[in-house]
Amino acid sequence: MLAGVSTEWYTRLEKGHIAGVSDEVLNAVARALQLDAEEKTYLSDLARVARPAEKGCPRRSRPVELAPQVLWMLDAMTMSPAFVTNGRWDVLASNALGRALYAPVLSGNGNLARYHFLDPGAHDFYADWETAATTIVSLLRADAGRNPCDRDLRALVGELSTVSPEFRTRWAAHDILLRNRGTKAFRHPDAGLLELAYCSLELPTDDGGQLLTTYTAEPGSPSEDKLRLLASWTARGHHESAAGIL
Repeated sequence: MLAGVSTEWYTRLEKGHIAGVSDEVLNAVARALQLDAEEKTYLSDLARVARPAEKGCPRRSRPVELAPQVLWMLDAMTMSPAFVTNGRWDVLASNALGRALYAPVLSGNGNLARYHFLDPGAHDFYADWETAATTIVSLLRADAGRNPCDRDLRALVGELSTVSPEFRTRWAAHDILLRNRGTKAFRHPDAGLLELAYCSLELPTDDGGQLLTTYTAEPGSPSEDKLRLLASWTARGHHESAAGIL
């Protein structure tokens, strides 16, 4: 009644039959359900890919190379850990401080989701593992709405759902997250506890599937001192460009 559609029509929507639904109807349903901006965007993504012209679309069939300017930018960021990922949270490139911060993650396969749910060390590395786990699953769910034809993403979700009950429970909740920013605490094996602010920004690429994530410490905080110490250790080591991880 609130959306102005029949019970039969709304039931079809609930079952996922949204290929022919107009934007006006979707907006009315979104208002009735009091969806926030991110949830409305997710609903629009689902409707877009369900339309006949979008079905069977081969998305992300080949990896997109990083522009040299992106690698130069990463190398120029010396006091902020930074890395570039795709929508599946594969780390595509990182600066030296990013590799130092995420050394436990990058020593494996370089996928943040796999590390989170399949590596026992993740529970020690992330001071608040539960919140970080919910965040990364919500980001993956949003990306699945935008790119349901991504075979690698489907394989990743299938793998994690089969092996990890924690991932499976969160995936079934259908929570989504589009804006990725906040604070995160790490128990770094060398630097100790680090509380860092992070922000992920979408890079202007052809497929729109690359994110730049940076970490910064509050000025004057103990975490800034530890981050500077980690940066000094990194600087004393051999120089390695961001392209080295590709």
